[in-house]
Amino acid sequence: MPQLQAYATVTPYITKDSSEIRELMHPRVHGNRNQSLAEASLQPGSRTELHRHAQTEELYHITAGHGRMRLGDETFLVQPGDTVCISPGTPHCIEAVGDAPLKLLCCCSPAYDHADTELLQG
Repeated sequence: MPQLQAYATVTPYITKDSSEIRELMHPRVHGNRNQSLAEASLQPGSRTELHRHAQTEELYHITAGHGRMRLGDETFLVQPGDTVCISPGTPHCIEAVGDAPLKLLCCCSPAYDHADTELLQG
């Protein structure tokens, strides 16, 4: 299993929830087993689609910018240094607020899988 993933070699892509993602470590690519780690980027004024994951627990750790997080029925502001736990089955989305891009690390266990992402209305 590779133990080092150089950031510069990771090609970003747009995921099902409309965020730009860099998969920093994922079992399908790197051979690790139980989780994935990605960096998500959102441009000012953009947001992810409201969605949920049936199986996956996520941790969002904000590294740059400011955001407005919707988690279930709650909405709150997030900033660098904040970490949010998203339990399986919980509807959520995040919006970049302010003038700078919002960047966050997203840890998923089990590892992120498009098939476990259900887009929701609203």
